[in-house]
Amino acid sequence: MRYEELTIEGRNAVLEAFRSGKTIDKLYVLDGCQEGIVNTIKREARKQETIVSYVKKERLDQMSETGHHQGVIALAAAYAYANVEDILAAAREKGEDPFLFLLDNIEDPHNLGAIIRTANLAGAHGVIIPKRRACGLTAAVARASAGALNYTPVAKVTNLAATIEELKKEGLWFVCAQMGGESMYRLKLTGPIGLVIGSEGEGVGRLVQEKCDFTASIPMQGNIDSLNASVAAGVLAYEIVRQRLGEA
Repeated sequence: MRYEELTIEGRNAVLEAFRSGKTIDKLYVLDGCQEGIVNTIKREARKQETIVSYVKKERLDQMSETGHHQGVIALAAAYAYANVEDILAAAREKGEDPFLFLLDNIEDPHNLGAIIRTANLAGAHGVIIPKRRACGLTAAVARASAGALNYTPVAKVTNLAATIEELKKEGLWFVCAQMGGESMYRLKLTGPIGLVIGSEGEGVGRLVQEKCDFTASIPMQGNIDSLNASVAAGVLAYEIVRQRLGEA
């Protein structure tokens, strides 16, 4: 399967991408540029709540594939994002307790794609990622997901901690993957649940971790002290699957 690499360059092309409703993950603008059409592009970015980064010309030159960026480059999502409510609705339609993955600081596209693949196979209803410090739905993510992006919705939110608070009102509780947490085999991981996974290097951010109800660790017997984020997500997810099947 071929996935389109959606890097959009040039002022008119970027403006039309916004106006056509294309989902733009990130906009790069030449630092200090205040020309009319560039300001119009920035207004469109604000409407879509797109992250805008102001960078030097050298950075844009490095990113450019055409050599004609005109001070503006946009990175568009290879797939459209869902809403959190869409994910909850999918669980309701199936008559199942919601099972969500929430990812904090996952910036590597191969990790994100692998986690989406695991989420699909584990029967999760969707994945939630933050707008900042996170990889978007790029072509590399789509490839790493091995087709799972066609079936598993991904929502992008401004504030992951605030989203957890809102989801708690819907009856969900949250378990955070964390070294030093309670062994996952000692926790009850059933009911409406959100599994919170952080990056291998930074883990889950403090504010997000504080919103979680429990921390869960994976027992380690070897000589190194951590698993890749996507592997850890898979191990924890299938303990949740095992317990859910035991209640069925």
